[in-house]
Amino acid sequence: MYVWMSLLAGLALLPALLKTFFPYFLQDCVYMYRALGFGIRLNVYKRKTPFYSIVDSFLAAVKKHPRKAFIHFEGKTHSYEEVDKESNKVANALRSEAGLKEGDTVALFLGNEPRFVWTWLGLAKLGCPAALLNFNIRSKSLLHCFSCCGANVLIAAAELLDAVEEILPALKEKGITVYLLSDECTTDGIQCIGQAIAKASDKPLSSSLRSNVRIRSTALYIYTSGTTGLPKAAYVTHERVWASSFIQGVCGVTSEDIFYINLPLYHSAGFLIGLAGSIQRGNTVVLRRKFSASQFWDDCRKYNITVMQYIGETLRYLCNTPKKDNDQDHRVRIAIGNGVRADVWKEFLNRFGHIHVRELYAATEGNVGFINYTDKVGVVGRINILSKVFFPFAIIKFDIEKEEPVRNAEGLCIPAGKDEVGLLVGKITRHTPFVGYAGNKQQTEKKRLSDVFVKGDLYFNSGDLLRIDHEKFVYFHDRVGDTFRWKGENVATTEVADILTMVDCIEEANVYGVKVEGHEGRIGMAAVKLKEGREFDCIKTCSVLANYLPVYARPRFIRIQNSLEVTGTFKMKKVKLVEEGFDPTLIEDPLYFLDLTQKKYIPLTQEIHKSIMSQDIKL
Repeated sequence: MYVWMSLLAGLALLPALLKTFFPYFLQDCVYMYRALGFGIRLNVYKRKTPFYSIVDSFLAAVKKHPRKAFIHFEGKTHSYEEVDKESNKVANALRSEAGLKEGDTVALFLGNEPRFVWTWLGLAKLGCPAALLNFNIRSKSLLHCFSCCGANVLIAAAELLDAVEEILPALKEKGITVYLLSDECTTDGIQCIGQAIAKASDKPLSSSLRSNVRIRSTALYIYTSGTTGLPKAAYVTHERVWASSFIQGVCGVTSEDIFYINLPLYHSAGFLIGLAGSIQRGNTVVLRRKFSASQFWDDCRKYNITVMQYIGETLRYLCNTPKKDNDQDHRVRIAIGNGVRADVWKEFLNRFGHIHVRELYAATEGNVGFINYTDKVGVVGRINILSKVFFPFAIIKFDIEKEEPVRNAEGLCIPAGKDEVGLLVGKITRHTPFVGYAGNKQQTEKKRLSDVFVKGDLYFNSGDLLRIDHEKFVYFHDRVGDTFRWKGENVATTEVADILTMVDCIEEANVYGVKVEGHEGRIGMAAVKLKEGREFDCIKTCSVLANYLPVYARPRFIRIQNSLEVTGTFKMKKVKLVEEGFDPTLIEDPLYFLDLTQKKYIPLTQEIHKSIMSQDIKL
């Protein structure tokens, strides 16, 4: 009897003991259970004959609940059955009009709208990979993106006609067929396919049309965001589509959830995690043309949204909206995304209520990723026993100044210690491949790192600096190239930007390093956007930076801009800013220089610039 009582007492104390000594044990178990389940499912799909793709998952959802709402868009609702029929019409029209067949790559140049979804589905039913073009790019950049994917057909929305006409001579020269999703067009060299789609049959297509599609076949081309130059077209295989689509399920999203997509569908977050994930879950999507901070929560209330996405700065945009009494009047329970600062994360939760923020780390082309499945603020993931089974990775010592890994006497890389910032690399294996970039062998090879731990091994170079703490939480530190070295010290741009936004007058900050003739390394500079109606506070800015940052990390130059240039996924662009430097004769924006003797920022005049370049002013 005593033994049984002791046993029961022990079991009663178990939850308290676990919470004290293993606070994340239950969350670890739930995550591993879900992750294992999806891993097994992916292996089943790999072995199925014929191959079971995300299109087959969509068709299964159509069969299961044909009249269930799939997409809400601008007051209209499209059921699973309706989207299926529309995609059949697209596929049948493209077969007859364009002669498309399995393996033909087609570039899609469309905005966020239901037509994007069923046009892509129509192509997928034919076994045609789709290159998802950013609808914001123009001219040479647009032509570059189109050219590197190897497509011979371009399908564009009518509202993007001007952008297509701009590159039409080059497309004609290459023999590219251009279709406009419109009923009429008078431009020579552009064919309208709107009427053909409207008249086409909506009957199902035979799966034999895509019978040669396999797990490692290319499903999509998704372009990197272009923060460091021209976008690169990453190969996205069907295996990657499946793996990304499981993220919703790993985060606890179910078929009963209503998922809000306001990020661009041309990007991996909106398409793979959002759209493909919702197809895999069989849930309902609320689609919006673009992110709107002012209408975000109204949409959430109107459609009873339960899961939202974020990226880059979007959570901060939400926090910057005027406070309202009904800020916590919504049903959102999960937020999935990446790139939110810890201070914004805290502010977001305090203001909008208890939402499970599932911050993740991943790259479209990468072979390693993490998810913060706990509610710990500021981390991008957590290491558990499954982590290196799914993604054999390492964090290695990295020389910021030389921008290369540190190697030992044998020429091999050195693992970073606990809590030490290092370069994240993912081992390239049959199960964790790195396919690379279309039409860019040079950039593909730059991402491959050999002789990491043994001679001849091969790893994917993420280009990102991360660290893992003693509790096995993963923190994003900075991007290689964004972190710069000055006065023999490493400066993390994200950390400096966080401090700058603590200054009352500053709304946004983009920090980078610039070269100064006669000096080693790069000196800190920041482009900032001021809050509406505020002027730059030269003294307070200096004071805040001095309180939080060592001298070498404080930006010596400040550039005031009306708006900071970002990519379509709200990531700061730096390349042009770095190139332009701090010359007041070339830059029209107001420029300021940090005078350490006066303990304030002063206007950067031509005389001061001249004195800096001649080294009369010591930096």
